[in-house]
Amino acid sequence: MAGTMLNRNRKKGVSMTKADKNPTGGLSEKGRRKYNRATGSNLQRPVTGKVKRGSKAAKRRKSFCARMSGMKGALYDSKGRPTRKKLALQKWNCR
Repeated sequence: MAGTMLNRNRKKGVSMTKADKNPTGGLSEKGRRKYNRATGSNLQRPVTGKVKRGSKAAKRRKSFCARMSGMKGALYDSKGRPTRKKLALQKWNCR
């Protein structure tokens, strides 16, 4: 009984096309709109510029970098190209 309740409340994944992904990492504006519409989320643009210490943007960056850096997965694929994970970390200026 509990298993069926969990399955009913799960959100479905949103499939992203090449046009929805930014080649430098993350999602394009179109991709963020698509994801937000499908899930009811509020994905925002990455924090890429210089920010004041302790500001809301700095806290978002710190949180993202901590979560994304801890994810499993390689930074480069078998051909030596950076993965989407590596591109996203670079985009957010994670160290």
